Formats: sequence, structure tokens, C-alpha cells
Amino acid sequence: MLFEKMLTPRRSSPRWQQIIKRAIIVLVGVYLLLLIPDSESISPAGGNKQPFIWNRDEYWNALEARFQAARDSGCEKLAAHLDEELLRGHELLEPLADETWTSENPGWEVIEQNFFELGPHVAACPQKLPEYIQLQTRLRKLVKGQSQHWEMNSPSARDRIYRLLYGSRAALEEVMLQVPIDSLAALVSGDDEPSQTPSTKILGVTIHSGDVLVSRGGAPTSALIARGNDYPGNFSHVALVHVDKKTSVASIIESHIERGVAISTLDEYLRDKKLRVMILRPCADLPALVADPTLPHQAATYALQQARKHHIPYDFEMNYHDHAKLFCSEVASFAYEKFKIKLWMGISHISSRGVATWLSAFGVKHFETQEPADLEYDPQLRVVAEWRDPETLYQDHIDNAVIDAMLEGAEQGERLGYAWYLLPLARAMKGYSMMRNAFGGIGPVPEGMNATAALRHKQFNQTHLAIKERTLALATAFHNEHGYRPPYWELFRMAREAKKE
Repeated sequence: MLFEKMLTPRRSSPRWQQIIKRAIIVLVGVYLLLLIPDSESISPAGGNKQPFIWNRDEYWNALEARFQAARDSGCEKLAAHLDEELLRGHELLEPLADETWTSENPGWEVIEQNFFELGPHVAACPQKLPEYIQLQTRLRKLVKGQSQHWEMNSPSARDRIYRLLYGSRAALEEVMLQVPIDSLAALVSGDDEPSQTPSTKILGVTIHSGDVLVSRGGAPTSALIARGNDYPGNFSHVALVHVDKKTSVASIIESHIERGVAISTLDEYLRDKKLRVMILRPCADLPALVADPTLPHQAATYALQQARKHHIPYDFEMNYHDHAKLFCSEVASFAYEKFKIKLWMGISHISSRGVATWLSAFGVKHFETQEPADLEYDPQLRVVAEWRDPETLYQDHIDNAVIDAMLEGAEQGERLGYAWYLLPLARAMKGYSMMRNAFGGIGPVPEGMNATAALRHKQFNQTHLAIKERTLALATAFHNEHGYRPPYWELFRMAREAKKE
């Protein structure tokens, strides 16, 4: 028997089975190789400044108690006193029209406190909201005028203009969130700054070539861009307007993470979800514009020509000195820089080590830069109008609260994780995206972002969504119990609680 077995030829496994085995071995080997993580970068030092902190929790709670008392009293009892308060608010602003104040003038504290303490009473009497909006618009105009005499890179000036402009908007929006949505006007007009450049209409406002649009997107990363700053703000994106002088057709020049610098129509610009849009215009009395009033149009034309001339990638590093790649703010600043106007008179800093570490995980390397939210404070620009979507204003505040709670964790040392087992697939998708980019297409992984950063971005979005859903549930319970929407400090507390859960 043994002799017969020795003489019997061995059957070889079918060829296809051998091919499959070898393919599996190769695939496993490639998977294991692609699973090797990127080297961890050293935690960045950040912008080497002191981030602004309100540190006024007791005061915010006192304002909420003031609102509760006003609701209990009823608007009829408050109306006469509220008229006096609004009148005093305007009287406090009177000196600003004729006098020049430094950022340290103690009068600013009185103006700020008066505006904050008006808010709870106006929220209890929503019919007074238009007058409160008018007061905030006037305050903003006068503050912008006064700030032309300030050194905008000094901490005192930056703190003051932030407290007055961001603070007054925050107070106004707390009031807006307490009134019926259908009674809110989406558009708030600002200064009709003169301009001699071609114009057209957007969102019910006349815009001119060279105007700058700052907006807030609806994605979690938009909230991160708006809040991840020494002066947490409301805006995450910047775009430059060009209006053709023959056709009056507007083109929006902007830089997208997915496709770099691109030219959009007004419809395309608005179709990409915008929670708010502010229109900024260079002051007509700037020396450069007095010499040549068409300069904003020339800057917009230059940006348009560059965008048409060649592909300009998105700059994840946020290096505003190098224009080979452009992030969104840089689209406006590089165009105006060509004509000797330097935007962002107060340069932005990202000094929190936690925020800097998270942003560096997405590719950011420069933490002294040009943040979209900070352009509002540039004294060279006037606010022409601000448009808010009343339907999504509350969502905007919840997104901010969730991000603030997450960034608090970042400051305590929490890192952005990712699904490590998906790294090989992400790297394959990155290779595919690079091929698409080479032929002018867009792939699943943005140009300039590596596979690990893409996975971190995915995990970041999922974490934000989970915390947001729980925060929304807590906010709804608060509304049902108290009869009013929770103010921002309550939303932040809820987001903290949701994050712990």
C-alpha cells in the first residue's frame, strides 16, 4: 500500500486557488503596510498671546434672572421704563460722534453694560426689538469709526473692540432667540458706505465690486474655525465679490477646502449652506481710495484673473505670507495687498495649546494668521449689512456651544482620534483623489489633506454630532420647563454635560 501511494502522482490544488491564496497574502501585506501610522507631530506652541476670556458667569446668570423677572412683570409694566433705557442707550453714544476716545476710556464700560442690561427687558417686550437692533447698529458704526485711531494689534484695543462688537451682537441674538421666528427680519442694514465700483444686488442689498463677504457655514468644522481663535467669533469663511462693469454679473472668488480657489455665481455661493452673511466694504476715505476710488474693483479683478489663470490649491497651513496656496481669508487679503491695502490690521492669533494641537492635526502650521471672524474688527472696513437665517440661528448657537465644550477638552489634553483600522482605505482614497486632482477633479480626500487628517475630520464630525444631539435634547427639556430657549451660557453648560455623557 505504501509503495502504491508513493507511485501515485499527487494532485496539485487548482491554479485559481493558488492565485486567491497569493492575492490574499499580498492584500494582507499591503493592508499591514498601509496601517503604519504617520509620525506624530510635536504639539505646536500656538500664537504666544493670551486668549480672551469673559469670565462673567455670575453676571450672565444675573441677566437671565432679570429676564425671568421681566417676563413675570409683563411688557405693559416695562414699556415706559424700557423706552427710557433705550433713549439712555442713544444718549451714551452721543459723545462718540464728536469726541475721540481711546480704547481705555471708561465710558466704554458704561456703554457695554447698558447694552447688555437692556437685552433682558427687550426680550420680554419683543415689539421693541427693532429699536434694539437700531441701537446696536449705531453702536457698531461709532465703534468702527473710533477704532480707526487705535493700534489694533494692542491687547487693550483688541479686547475693547471685541467686547463691543462681538458682545453687542451676542446680546442682540440672545434677544432674537426669544421672539417668534416669523417676526425676525433676516436682514439688518448697516452703513451704506459710498463706492464708485460696479454694483449688483444680493440678499436685498446693493453690493459693489471689491466688497468682502464673511459668512458662517453649517458644518462642524465651520464652527471650529469660527470659535478656534483667541477671540471666538461668528464667521468661518471669507469671499471676494467681483461685479462686471458691463453686465453687472457678480462673481464670488473664494477658496474651498475641497477644490481650492474657485469662482462661484451668487446662486452657487448661497446654495452652499450659509447660517449668516456679513457684507464688508472698504472705507471711502482711505487715502488709497481717495486717490483711486476704483481700487476695490481692481483688486477683485486681479483675484478673478488669478483664479482663471491657474489652479490655486487650498492652504491648510494658513500661511498668509505665501500666496502659492490660498486659504479663504487670503483670497481677499492677497488681492488687496497687490494694491497696497493690508487687511486684518489686527492680525489673528491662536494661542490656546489645545486649539492649536487640534488644528495642527488638520494641517494648520501657522497660528499667527488671518481668521475670518477677525476681519469684522478691521477699522478699514464698514459693515454694509448683516443677514441671518432666523430658522438656523438657534442651531448656530448650539454648534458653537458644542465646539466650545469640545475645545475645553482639547485644552485639558484631549486629542483628536480616528478609526485606525480605516487608515489603509483612507490612503487608497487619497491616492485616488490625487489622480482626480491631477486632471482637475475632486476626490473624497481634499487636496492638501492627508489620509490621517481626513479620518480625524470624520471622527471630529461624528463626535460633534453625538454631543449636539444630546445638547438639543437637554435644551428642549429646558425650554419645556422654563418656557424660553436657553441662553448661550446654559447651552454651553448643557454641551459640557452632554460631552461627559
